[in-house]
Amino acid sequence: MTGLEKIVGEIKGESDAVIDKILRDAQVEVDKIRAEADKEADDACAKIQREGTIRVAAEKSRAESTAELKRRQNILAEKQKLISEMEEEARKAILALPSEKYFEGILSILKKSVLNEKGTIFFNRTDLDRLPASFRGSINEVSGGNLTISTETKPIDGGFILSYEGIEENCSVSALFETKKEILQDKIQKILFS
Repeated sequence: MTGLEKIVGEIKGESDAVIDKILRDAQVEVDKIRAEADKEADDACAKIQREGTIRVAAEKSRAESTAELKRRQNILAEKQKLISEMEEEARKAILALPSEKYFEGILSILKKSVLNEKGTIFFNRTDLDRLPASFRGSINEVSGGNLTISTETKPIDGGFILSYEGIEENCSVSALFETKKEILQDKIQKILFS
């Protein structure tokens, strides 16, 4: 081996040692950076998972609340529908009563509504045509002879309208149901849902 080869061999050995040290130091730095990146990635993943779990729980809670509200609204709508149907059935049942029972009810309402002054009582065509003969006497008794039965009819479903000097009191079946709507709904609700 010549002197030159020996010097080249030493330079190569020193440069290989320097390169190995640089590579080892670079590998340590790469491992350090990779470890930090892995930790940051794990932390980010854990944070995303926590936030996702919280969001999923919140969405689930909102969905359950919405579903429960919708369920209650549907139940309420169905109850309202049933109550309305029952009101309508009750109204129809009153209108379909036999004449004797129907006009007993009319007389009962009239007793509560009549004033002690001259007036007129109006019926619809059906009720006017089916007035029992004794009903005129009953009206005179209740009103003290102050009410006359009009031959003119009113477009009402049943019941009557009282008129005192142009001021009318609507005692039709529909009007009576409307004025007592809340009371009727409460009673129907108790019957149907208690």
